[in-house]
Amino acid sequence: MNLLFFLTPKAEVAYLYDDFTLRQAIEKMEYHRYSSIPILNRKGEYVGTITEGDILWAVKRNYNLNLQDAEDMPIMSIPRKRDNKCVSVDTDMEELIAAAMRQNFVPVIDGKNSFIGLIKRKQVKTNGNGENLRTTCGPTADYAFFCRTGSAVIFSFSNFPAAFIMLGFKCRYTS
Repeated sequence: MNLLFFLTPKAEVAYLYDDFTLRQAIEKMEYHRYSSIPILNRKGEYVGTITEGDILWAVKRNYNLNLQDAEDMPIMSIPRKRDNKCVSVDTDMEELIAAAMRQNFVPVIDGKNSFIGLIKRKQVKTNGNGENLRTTCGPTADYAFFCRTGSAVIFSFSNFPAAFIMLGFKCRYTS
C-alpha cells in the first residue's frame, strides 16, 4: 500500500518556518490547537518539530520573558527534546507504522527533501471516519489483512501484532 493514501497534504497542514519567532509559534499553535508542529526552512525542507513542552521549558529558562520579548526570540534558538522522524514517499508500511508508534505525526518528504505533508497516527489507525480498522492476524503472526475504505492490504512483517496493538488495533487470531 502506498503511504500517500494516508497523507494530509502540505496545503492542509499548519507549520512554522525556521525564521519565525517564539511569539509566532505560540500564536499559530494556539490558533490550530496543536501540541506540536513541524518546522520548515524557506526552501520547504523539513527541519524539525517544536512542541508545547519545548516552549514551556524555554519560557521557564527565561523566567522574565514576556510576550513582547517573545517577538525577538527565534524558534531555532529553543532547544528541542526530539524531532519527529520524517519518511520519504517510497517508505514501506512497516517503517511508517514504526514511526507512527513513536510520534503523533510523521512528516513526509519527497525525493528533493521537500516537505509534502504529514501522516497523523490517527490516520494510520482509523479508516478516516474515526472507526478503528479491523485486523485479522494470521496464526503465525507474520501476516495480516484489513480493509480500509474498500481496499485490501496485506502486510508481511514479524512484529505486526505488537505494532498494531500499540497503535490501538484489536488483533484476532484465526486458524
